[in-house]
Parts: sequence; C-alpha cells; structure tokens
Amino acid sequence: MVEEHADGLIVGDTAANFTNRQVIVDLVQRARLPTIYPYHEHVDIGGLIAYASPPADLWRRMAGQIDEILKGSKPSEMPIFRASKFELLVNLKTAKSLDLTIPPTLLARADEIIE
Repeated sequence: MVEEHADGLIVGDTAANFTNRQVIVDLVQRARLPTIYPYHEHVDIGGLIAYASPPADLWRRMAGQIDEILKGSKPSEMPIFRASKFELLVNLKTAKSLDLTIPPTLLARADEIIE
C-alpha cells in the first residue's frame, strides 16, 4: 500500500479481518493510512472510523439462527438477513495521530466519538 501511494483503505467484513483486527490496525497505523473498518471493535483498538451494525444486533440475530438450526431448520433454507441499522464511530485520537481533521459535519453524524 505504501509503495503504491494509497490514500486510504477500506477493510472488508471477512472473518479473517475480524480475527486479525489488531494486526490490521497496527499495520495501517504504521503506514499512516486513513482507514474505514466494518466493525466497532476496530475503532475500540485504535482504528480511525467504522461504519458498522451494532454488535448486539448481530449477536442477537446469530443466536436466533443458531436456535433455529438446533430446532431442525436447514441452514440452506434459512433466509439471509441484511443489517438495517448502522453506527458511525470515529476515533479522534487516531485522527490526531494521522494529522487529520475530521469535518464537523461528520462528527455531528457520528453515533460514538472516541477521544
């Protein structure tokens, strides 16, 4: 990314990116790249911005699906759900370390600001 002079990064919502979130956040911080993440947890450990479904909603939906499977439903016949609620999280400490100014309009829309 550094060699290609990337201006920023969008991290996808794969299981591997969640599992390796600390490694990803550390590498991105070393490269000084503004990055948006798919999970709240990335911002909690130093990521810049996340646009994500609330974790409680995801876990609740997952628990419901597991319950259905345990009661005999076939996973292949279960509907796929899309998140309908999202939160915007901004880590101002990380923004400051990257010498970024987050626009006031973006901060006004944020659901959570970490200072």
